[in-house]
Amino acid sequence: MPDYGHELLLGTFLTPSARDPDQVMALAELTEAAGLDLATFQDHPYNPDFLDTWTLLSWVAARTERLRVSANVLNLPLRPPAVLARAAASLDRLSHGRFELGLGAGAFWDGIEGMGGRRLTAGQGVAALREAIDVLRGVWEDTSEPLRRDGTYYPVPGMQRGPTPAHDIGIWLGAYQPKMLKLTGQKADGWLPTLEYLRSPDRVTANRLIDEAAVEAGRDPREIRRLLNLFQVSASSHNRGFLQGPPEQWVDQLLPLVLEEGFSSFLIGRDDPRLIQTFGQEIAPALREAVAKERTGHHTEQGPVRSAVALARRQPGVDYDALPESLATKAVEPGDPQYERVRHSYIRQGAPALVIRPASAADVVDAVAYARTQDVPLSVRSGGHGISGRSTNDGGIVIDMSGMNKVEVLDRATRRIRLETGARWGHVAQALAPYGLAMSSGDYGDVGVGGLATTAGIGYLVRRYGLTIDHIVAAEIVTADATLIRADAEHHRDLFWAIRGAGGNFGVVTALELEAYEVGDVVFAQLTVDASDAAGVLSRWGRLVEEAPREISSFLSLFPGRRGSPPMAQVTLVHADDDVEAAQAALGPFLEIGPILDQHAQLAPYPAIVAPPGNQHRGQGLSDTHSGLLHHVTPEAADAMAAMIRSGDVMIMQFRSVGGAVNDVDRDATAYPHREQNFSVLAATVADRGPQLDKLWADLRPHLDGMYLSFESDTAPERLLDAWPEPTLSRLRAIKATYDPDNVFNRNFPIPPAPARQTREEADDVV
Repeated sequence: MPDYGHELLLGTFLTPSARDPDQVMALAELTEAAGLDLATFQDHPYNPDFLDTWTLLSWVAARTERLRVSANVLNLPLRPPAVLARAAASLDRLSHGRFELGLGAGAFWDGIEGMGGRRLTAGQGVAALREAIDVLRGVWEDTSEPLRRDGTYYPVPGMQRGPTPAHDIGIWLGAYQPKMLKLTGQKADGWLPTLEYLRSPDRVTANRLIDEAAVEAGRDPREIRRLLNLFQVSASSHNRGFLQGPPEQWVDQLLPLVLEEGFSSFLIGRDDPRLIQTFGQEIAPALREAVAKERTGHHTEQGPVRSAVALARRQPGVDYDALPESLATKAVEPGDPQYERVRHSYIRQGAPALVIRPASAADVVDAVAYARTQDVPLSVRSGGHGISGRSTNDGGIVIDMSGMNKVEVLDRATRRIRLETGARWGHVAQALAPYGLAMSSGDYGDVGVGGLATTAGIGYLVRRYGLTIDHIVAAEIVTADATLIRADAEHHRDLFWAIRGAGGNFGVVTALELEAYEVGDVVFAQLTVDASDAAGVLSRWGRLVEEAPREISSFLSLFPGRRGSPPMAQVTLVHADDDVEAAQAALGPFLEIGPILDQHAQLAPYPAIVAPPGNQHRGQGLSDTHSGLLHHVTPEAADAMAAMIRSGDVMIMQFRSVGGAVNDVDRDATAYPHREQNFSVLAATVADRGPQLDKLWADLRPHLDGMYLSFESDTAPERLLDAWPEPTLSRLRAIKATYDPDNVFNRNFPIPPAPARQTREEADDVV
């Protein structure tokens, strides 16, 4: 029997005793502390001496940070699959991908029937489990089509799917008899028996039945993880039998199970703290080392296994077999279960040939080096909201940074923080709040750090504290030659200047260090305004924003009238302080901007106003957008913008205040040179009305000065000078020639490199 090449997964099989729940939790927490991967619990809902397994799994997931959790195995007859699917996906999302689904057809039928479950024969149990697996996967499928299934045991006449899990939940079956083993090979992701119960068929025969069934179903047997519960085990100084001895004996006896029988997961079923600690701290590291050494010597194929159907969906132009081994488990291809979740951005639909999800800067280095060898487009994605639409592509490679999402406070005294660029701004706010700190960027908590923090970063506190880029003190970036560089005021000064305003052109920024600011509660207000006189509303709003104290930042969204109703404006106002009286005085004049249809104001923690909703990315946004900057909302500009919203061809216009602290920074201090304007304006529409938007925008363009490039979908060369007026553009081109002369990073509003004669020293001299 071969080694299937799965990464080792080691853990515990704990008794969910209701008599001492604190002890159960202590053993689960010890499982994590000992360095093990997984804690599992039996599920017998009819047994009053046991805690409810689902409640326990949720509690353990909440009390741990890294530990995976699973039942071993869930009792399907008492947990209907449609409900179970939603519960599983919810727990997986709440735990950030740490739930796996051990599942059984049912046993102890007297107890099941006593709780209202239907008694089934062995054959019926297998048939019901087969239907249940289809229901589970159907609910998790990322599509808007309702789920409908005919079924003898679990029919689904019609239900909305979702939520999708945070990761591809493994369905592991507790199987012993031939029909169950065949079902495992046909449909499951793992086989989860207990060693002491494997009598007939034996392990070799059972594995063969699984493999044969997998091949008959068109699957590769390596798709199925083999797990093993171990009960009759102990750690002692002398050999007292199989897995009853010192750590080195365990390694010698477990190694053949991995290399010759294909097992890659071992779960010890003893509620013994000393054994758990020994297993995690002594046996597990030694076993991992021994397995890695043997696999290297035998060139064992590792990483994800793809079915023939998935392999047939590979796209031309990408050498999938050349992907570095370090990225094998972090790559998603067309046909993989997770592909639908990573192919699109929030705004744009995409069909990339490969999505790489690095977990470290070293992975990013490998990803860039690999991507350079492939003659296809390369996109980089942080959060994937991406109004400009450049964080996905068709037929290319996407480096998806969402897995690199750590938020750290490095030094509270100096307010120094470190953000990985896959983090989302809502999560950043939540992580910093306990320290009384904030870093404001954007107005939507799902947006990723990387995009805004390398463009500018206009947030809800912008007029008081400035742009996000104005607080960056260092950056870690992988450049086009696959080199990891730290750039700051003393090192790579030219690159440090460039990434603060044009960062997407120079590499993959993996982390940023910033100086946060002291923020506790803020006053948050929203007004809904009748915008029949759209020009008047905009003019009054613009004047009031400029007259307001810097504590006030404001965003305005303007919507066209629909079905006989007038245009509507939604005004958001944030007072960057918890002084309620001062906020009332500053906010009061905004009640005069037009007929107020609704209003509310509240004192709130900053994280509450940017809470991330966790939206799925399906390319559901407006794909055609234009962006510009205004010094003032003049009557002429207001008239042009009112005409746009009255046309019916523009779905939304958004206005964001800048000015204030933004304009305290010298225009040459960063690669964002727009330090005199007071407003950013965006207009967006659906694709078939793009030409009309272009014409209307042309009427507004004479009133604009500059552009905020993250909101612009037009990448025509003439837009470069809107984003980076001279001499900024020439400086950027010179730096581009130094760090990316081959224009590898050419998707994010591409800057052409200067002629090759421009040297690094020359570029550095102009900074």
